[in-house]
Amino acid sequence: MLTNVVVEKDAKVLPYTVATDSTIGEGAQVGPFSHLRPQSNLGPRSKVGNFSEMKKTTLGQGSKVNHLSYVGDGVIGEGVNIGAGTIFCNYDGTQKHTTVIEDGVFIGSDTQLIAPVTVKKGAYVASGTTVTHDVPEDALALSRAKQENKKGYAARLRARLRGKKKPSRD
Repeated sequence: MLTNVVVEKDAKVLPYTVATDSTIGEGAQVGPFSHLRPQSNLGPRSKVGNFSEMKKTTLGQGSKVNHLSYVGDGVIGEGVNIGAGTIFCNYDGTQKHTTVIEDGVFIGSDTQLIAPVTVKKGAYVASGTTVTHDVPEDALALSRAKQENKKGYAARLRARLRGKKKPSRD
């Protein structure tokens, strides 16, 4: 379903795509199951894939937002990979802010970018990272809590929770 959308030469619009007031550049691909909200602009040979949503964002040539992501109020350079489950956290409850991703950046899966923030050229953001500050050129951004395994804890937790069950109303 396309409303006021420019689809350039050799672009592919796959089934169940919804787009409004946007441009799908030459050789770009969108869908299936994608949503382009107003002011979404896909550059040449870029891709927005399954279950991804874009709003007021420019996606540079050859860049990809492959699946399960939200990119809003963003500027994404050329040759960028946005991993699955990435979210541009652009609204602070009062106003919208911009996320800038420069050329050649890799954004790992399950990343949250808290705008306003810039990820500089060639940087790498590790999967599971929450980006709250600008990332310098060619740097690795990583923010994860240390994993801790507590052996036997799950069984004790289940037993405790079973003991707290409310009586049924049979």
